Amino acid sequence: ERAKEEKLIKKKKKKKLKEKKKMMSTLSFADAEDADGIIDDNSATSPKVTAETSPPKTIKKDPTIDTHFLPDKNREKRTKEERQRLEKEWRATQERIKREMLEITYSYWDGSGHRRTVRVRKGDTVGEFLEAVRSDLCKEFREMMNVSADALLYVKEDLMIPQDVTFYDLIATRARGKSGPLFNFDVHDDVRVGAIDSRVEKDESHPGKVVERRWYDRNKHIFPASRWEVFDPNRDYGVYTIHGREVTVKK
Repeated sequence: ERAKEEKLIKKKKKKKLKEKKKMMSTLSFADAEDADGIIDDNSATSPKVTAETSPPKTIKKDPTIDTHFLPDKNREKRTKEERQRLEKEWRATQERIKREMLEITYSYWDGSGHRRTVRVRKGDTVGEFLEAVRSDLCKEFREMMNVSADALLYVKEDLMIPQDVTFYDLIATRARGKSGPLFNFDVHDDVRVGAIDSRVEKDESHPGKVVERRWYDRNKHIFPASRWEVFDPNRDYGVYTIHGREVTVKK
Protein backbone atom coordinates (compact mmCIF):
# COMPACT_ATOMS: atom_id res chain seq x y z
CA GLU A 1 0.00 0.00 0.00
CA ARG A 2 2.80 2.41 0.93
CA ALA A 3 4.62 1.66 -2.33
CA LYS A 4 1.54 2.59 -4.31
CA GLU A 5 1.23 5.91 -2.49
CA GLU A 6 4.91 6.76 -3.11
CA LYS A 7 4.49 5.91 -6.81
CA LEU A 8 1.41 8.14 -7.01
CA ILE A 9 3.25 11.00 -5.28
CA LYS A 10 6.18 10.66 -7.72
CA LYS A 11 3.78 10.65 -10.66
CA LYS A 12 2.11 13.86 -9.41
CA LYS A 13 5.52 15.52 -8.86
CA LYS A 14 6.59 14.55 -12.35
CA LYS A 15 3.40 15.96 -13.83
CA LYS A 16 3.83 19.21 -11.85
CA LEU A 17 7.44 19.53 -12.97
CA LYS A 18 6.43 18.99 -16.62
CA GLU A 19 3.78 21.71 -16.36
CA LYS A 20 6.27 24.08 -14.72
CA LYS A 21 8.86 23.50 -17.48
CA LYS A 22 6.26 24.29 -20.11
CA MET A 23 5.38 27.54 -18.34
CA MET A 24 9.05 28.50 -17.87
CA SER A 25 9.93 27.99 -21.57
CA THR A 26 9.15 31.68 -22.25
CA LEU A 27 11.45 32.91 -19.48
CA SER A 28 15.21 33.63 -19.54
CA PHE A 29 17.93 31.05 -19.22
CA ALA A 30 18.62 32.20 -15.67
CA ASP A 31 15.13 31.14 -14.60
CA ALA A 32 15.39 27.86 -16.48
CA GLU A 33 17.43 26.44 -13.62
CA ASP A 34 14.30 26.57 -11.45
CA ALA A 35 12.51 24.43 -14.01
CA ASP A 36 15.12 21.72 -13.48
CA GLY A 37 14.44 21.64 -9.74
CA ILE A 38 16.99 24.21 -8.53
CA ILE A 39 14.75 26.90 -7.01
CA ASP A 40 16.14 30.29 -6.00
CA ASP A 41 14.80 31.54 -2.67
CA ASN A 42 14.39 35.02 -4.13
CA SER A 43 12.61 33.81 -7.29
CA ALA A 44 9.24 34.76 -5.90
CA THR A 45 10.23 38.39 -5.50
CA SER A 46 12.60 38.75 -8.51
CA PRO A 47 11.13 40.29 -11.71
CA LYS A 48 10.84 37.87 -14.59
CA VAL A 49 12.93 38.72 -17.70
CA THR A 50 11.17 37.99 -20.99
CA ALA A 51 12.18 38.38 -24.67
CA GLU A 52 10.31 41.70 -24.73
CA THR A 53 12.17 43.20 -21.72
CA SER A 54 15.67 41.77 -22.40
CA PRO A 55 18.29 44.24 -23.81
CA PRO A 56 18.77 44.08 -27.62
CA LYS A 57 21.80 42.20 -28.92
CA THR A 58 24.48 44.12 -30.86
CA ILE A 59 25.13 42.78 -34.39
CA LYS A 60 28.72 43.23 -35.55
CA LYS A 61 30.44 42.67 -38.91
CA ASP A 62 32.75 39.74 -39.38
CA PRO A 63 36.13 41.30 -40.35
CA THR A 64 37.08 38.20 -42.33
CA ILE A 65 34.18 38.57 -44.78
CA ASP A 66 34.66 40.57 -48.03
CA THR A 67 31.95 43.27 -48.00
CA HIS A 68 33.28 45.60 -50.74
CA PHE A 69 30.19 44.88 -52.87
CA LEU A 70 27.82 46.14 -50.17
CA PRO A 71 26.67 49.80 -50.05
CA ASP A 72 29.12 51.96 -48.11
CA LYS A 73 28.37 55.67 -47.70
CA ASN A 74 31.91 56.58 -46.71
CA ARG A 75 33.43 54.68 -49.63
CA GLU A 76 30.94 56.21 -52.07
CA LYS A 77 31.74 59.68 -50.74
CA ARG A 78 35.50 59.11 -51.18
CA THR A 79 34.95 57.76 -54.72
CA LYS A 80 32.85 60.78 -55.65
CA GLU A 81 35.43 63.21 -54.24
CA GLU A 82 38.25 61.44 -56.15
CA ARG A 83 36.24 61.56 -59.38
CA GLN A 84 35.61 65.27 -58.92
CA ARG A 85 39.30 65.87 -58.21
CA LEU A 86 40.38 64.04 -61.37
CA GLU A 87 37.78 65.86 -63.48
CA LYS A 88 38.94 69.22 -62.13
CA GLU A 89 42.58 68.29 -62.82
CA TRP A 90 41.70 67.20 -66.39
CA ARG A 91 39.80 70.42 -67.10
CA ALA A 92 42.72 72.51 -65.80
CA THR A 93 45.10 70.61 -68.11
CA GLN A 94 42.85 71.18 -71.13
CA GLU A 95 42.58 74.89 -70.36
CA ARG A 96 46.37 75.10 -70.16
CA ILE A 97 46.67 73.39 -73.56
CA LYS A 98 44.14 75.80 -75.07
CA ARG A 99 46.28 78.75 -73.96
CA GLU A 100 49.38 77.39 -75.71
CA MET A 101 50.52 79.30 -78.80
CA LEU A 102 50.32 77.71 -82.24
CA GLU A 103 52.10 78.87 -85.39
CA ILE A 104 50.00 78.28 -88.49
CA THR A 105 51.35 78.37 -92.01
CA TYR A 106 48.68 79.43 -94.51
CA SER A 107 48.48 80.60 -98.10
CA TYR A 108 46.35 83.59 -99.08
CA TRP A 109 44.81 82.36 -102.31
CA ASP A 110 43.58 84.75 -105.01
CA GLY A 111 44.36 82.46 -107.93
CA SER A 112 47.97 82.18 -106.86
CA GLY A 113 49.42 81.46 -103.45
CA HIS A 114 50.98 83.94 -101.00
CA ARG A 115 52.41 81.94 -98.11
CA ARG A 116 52.42 83.52 -94.64
CA THR A 117 52.48 82.48 -90.97
CA VAL A 118 50.44 83.72 -88.04
CA ARG A 119 50.39 82.84 -84.34
CA VAL A 120 47.18 82.08 -82.45
CA ARG A 121 46.20 80.12 -79.36
CA LYS A 122 45.14 76.51 -79.68
CA GLY A 123 41.80 77.38 -78.12
CA ASP A 124 41.05 80.09 -80.71
CA THR A 125 38.33 79.52 -83.27
CA VAL A 126 38.87 79.55 -87.03
CA GLY A 127 36.93 82.85 -87.05
CA GLU A 128 39.46 84.42 -84.65
CA PHE A 129 42.30 83.03 -86.78
CA LEU A 130 40.80 84.60 -89.93
CA GLU A 131 40.56 87.98 -88.19
CA ALA A 132 44.28 87.74 -87.32
CA VAL A 133 45.03 86.78 -90.95
CA ARG A 134 42.96 89.70 -92.29
CA SER A 135 44.83 92.15 -90.05
CA ASP A 136 48.15 90.71 -91.25
CA LEU A 137 47.21 90.79 -94.96
CA CYS A 138 45.97 94.40 -94.76
CA LYS A 139 49.62 95.52 -94.62
CA GLU A 140 50.25 94.17 -98.13
CA PHE A 141 46.87 93.71 -99.80
CA ARG A 142 44.80 96.89 -99.67
CA GLU A 143 41.61 95.15 -100.76
CA MET A 144 41.62 93.24 -97.45
CA MET A 145 40.94 96.49 -95.58
CA ASN A 146 37.35 96.40 -96.85
CA VAL A 147 36.81 92.70 -96.15
CA SER A 148 35.52 91.29 -92.85
CA ALA A 149 36.68 88.01 -91.36
CA ASP A 150 33.20 86.58 -92.00
CA ALA A 151 33.82 87.02 -95.75
CA LEU A 152 36.90 84.76 -95.62
CA LEU A 153 37.18 80.98 -95.83
CA TYR A 154 39.83 78.71 -94.32
CA VAL A 155 40.39 75.65 -96.49
CA LYS A 156 42.59 72.92 -95.00
CA GLU A 157 43.25 69.64 -96.87
CA ASP A 158 40.40 70.43 -99.34
CA LEU A 159 37.88 71.01 -96.55
CA MET A 160 36.31 74.35 -95.65
CA ILE A 161 36.53 74.55 -91.84
CA PRO A 162 33.55 76.26 -90.14
CA GLN A 163 34.45 79.42 -88.23
CA ASP A 164 33.18 78.14 -84.88
CA VAL A 165 35.58 75.15 -84.86
CA THR A 166 38.66 75.61 -82.64
CA PHE A 167 42.17 74.40 -83.42
CA TYR A 168 42.03 72.54 -80.11
CA ASP A 169 39.04 70.56 -81.49
CA LEU A 170 41.01 69.54 -84.58
CA ILE A 171 44.08 68.56 -82.55
CA ALA A 172 42.24 66.70 -79.77
CA THR A 173 40.18 64.61 -82.22
CA ARG A 174 43.08 64.17 -84.67
CA ALA A 175 40.71 65.22 -87.44
CA ARG A 176 41.37 64.05 -91.00
CA GLY A 177 40.86 65.84 -94.30
CA LYS A 178 40.62 64.68 -97.91
CA SER A 179 44.32 65.16 -98.68
CA GLY A 180 46.01 65.11 -95.26
CA PRO A 181 45.60 65.56 -91.49
CA LEU A 182 43.80 68.62 -90.14
CA PHE A 183 45.78 68.68 -86.89
CA ASN A 184 49.18 69.63 -88.40
CA PHE A 185 49.54 73.33 -89.19
CA ASP A 186 53.13 73.53 -90.38
CA VAL A 187 54.19 72.44 -93.88
CA HIS A 188 56.36 69.40 -94.51
CA ASP A 189 56.72 66.52 -96.95
CA ASP A 190 57.05 62.83 -96.24
CA VAL A 191 60.84 62.37 -96.38
CA ARG A 192 61.10 58.73 -95.31
CA VAL A 193 64.13 57.00 -96.81
CA GLY A 194 64.32 53.40 -98.04
CA ALA A 195 61.50 50.88 -98.36
CA ILE A 196 58.17 52.45 -97.36
CA ASP A 197 55.57 50.43 -95.49
CA SER A 198 52.25 51.22 -97.19
CA ARG A 199 50.41 50.40 -93.96
CA VAL A 200 51.98 53.44 -92.25
CA GLU A 201 50.24 56.76 -92.86
CA LYS A 202 52.33 59.33 -94.75
CA ASP A 203 53.68 62.18 -92.63
CA GLU A 204 52.74 65.03 -94.94
CA SER A 205 51.04 68.37 -94.32
CA HIS A 206 49.93 71.10 -96.72
CA PRO A 207 49.35 74.79 -95.95
CA GLY A 208 45.73 75.78 -95.48
CA LYS A 209 44.32 78.30 -97.93
CA VAL A 210 42.62 81.56 -96.95
CA VAL A 211 40.31 82.83 -99.71
CA GLU A 212 37.56 85.37 -100.07
CA ARG A 213 34.13 83.81 -100.15
CA ARG A 214 33.25 85.73 -103.34
CA TRP A 215 36.36 84.34 -105.07
CA TYR A 216 35.21 80.83 -104.17
CA ASP A 217 31.69 81.48 -105.45
CA ARG A 218 33.14 82.58 -108.82
CA ASN A 219 35.60 79.70 -109.14
CA LYS A 220 34.05 76.71 -107.33
CA HIS A 221 33.65 74.83 -110.63
CA ILE A 222 37.41 75.07 -111.33
CA PHE A 223 40.24 73.10 -109.67
CA PRO A 224 41.26 73.36 -106.85
CA ALA A 225 38.02 74.93 -105.58
CA SER A 226 36.01 72.18 -107.29
CA ARG A 227 37.42 69.70 -104.71
CA TRP A 228 36.51 71.74 -101.67
CA GLU A 229 33.60 70.87 -99.42
CA VAL A 230 32.44 71.81 -95.92
CA PHE A 231 34.13 69.87 -93.11
CA ASP A 232 31.90 67.35 -91.35
CA PRO A 233 33.50 66.03 -88.11
CA ASN A 234 31.31 62.90 -88.20
CA ARG A 235 32.37 61.83 -91.68
CA ASP A 236 35.22 59.48 -92.58
CA TYR A 237 36.93 60.88 -95.68
CA GLY A 238 38.64 57.60 -96.48
CA VAL A 239 41.94 57.65 -98.38
CA TYR A 240 43.99 60.81 -98.84
CA THR A 241 43.86 62.01 -102.45
CA ILE A 242 45.14 64.96 -104.49
CA HIS A 243 43.33 65.83 -107.72
CA GLY A 244 41.70 62.39 -107.79
CA ARG A 245 44.93 60.42 -107.23
CA GLU A 246 45.40 58.29 -104.12
CA VAL A 247 48.07 59.59 -101.76
CA THR A 248 47.87 57.29 -98.75
CA VAL A 249 45.52 54.84 -97.07
CA LYS A 250 44.67 55.76 -93.49
CA LYS A 251 44.92 53.03 -90.87
